[in-house]
Amino acid sequence: MPQHTPAPRLCRDCDGHASTMVTTGTRNPDGTRTLIRVDCPACQGTGHHTPAARLARAGK
Repeated sequence: MPQHTPAPRLCRDCDGHASTMVTTGTRNPDGTRTLIRVDCPACQGTGHHTPAARLARAGK
């Protein structure tokens, strides 16, 4: 029987939506909006729960 790898657990802080783009309200010379990428501080933008991320947060 084939062995299945369990799916990695989603980050409970961001629910798997680890990165987002936020507009600064300004526009570039070509008319597009200036965006900033923001990552989840708990999982560092991976979207998955990792024991190392949990330990790093516990130490703060």
